Amino acid sequence: MPPTNRRAAFAIHLLTASGAACALLALLAADGRNWSAMFGWLGAALVIDTVDGPLARRYSVAVILPRWSGDTLDLVVDFLTYVFVPAYAIVRAGLMPDVVAIIAAVAIVISSALYFADRNMKTDDNHFRGFPGLWNAVAFYLILVPLPAWLVAAVIAFLVVATFMNFPFIHPLRVRTGRALNVVVLVAWGLLALYTVVLNMRPGWGVTILLCAIAVYVISVGIVRKQVGSDTA
Repeated sequence: MPPTNRRAAFAIHLLTASGAACALLALLAADGRNWSAMFGWLGAALVIDTVDGPLARRYSVAVILPRWSGDTLDLVVDFLTYVFVPAYAIVRAGLMPDVVAIIAAVAIVISSALYFADRNMKTDDNHFRGFPGLWNAVAFYLILVPLPAWLVAAVIAFLVVATFMNFPFIHPLRVRTGRALNVVVLVAWGLLALYTVVLNMRPGWGVTILLCAIAVYVISVGIVRKQVGSDTA
């Protein structure tokens, strides 16, 4: 096998692994309550997570370098960036009393660890089953939108339970139905989130309302389509 192919394949593994470095830098930012920097690093990790999979499939990384499991590497990095760092941020942000926040963070990491180990986390049409551990997005919204401590606790408790519920949650890039619209919504969310981070998490109510509307769309679209499909079957 040409050395160039092996180097390219390993470079893609390095790209995926660099998400762990983003997680560390995000954790350091969270420790200093620098939320813009934290979400900036988590956003960089999200971009890496978006592009590394297609690159790995394009260049047959699993075939060229079978020694390293891209799936395992991806799960390790995803757990750090989607779950562990956001859980820590929720504690550091002072959104709830310390004891409640620590209990919530423990519930987040335990439930998400179980979810990531679930071999049936996805449906046949590439929807996630239940809430897919997107705690980076949850932390983003909880820090963006001021809520009473009891409501923050209630939201987290509901999402922890929803991790184990059997309802469809869209993967915007892999669910074929409505993919074009989902990609447009995802890009719009990314631009609005970047704008929010640049403005130190103070984008104004107009942008905040748009971000919340996108969140409602993402949460509801899979359930609505599933219900429509059931009704027309």
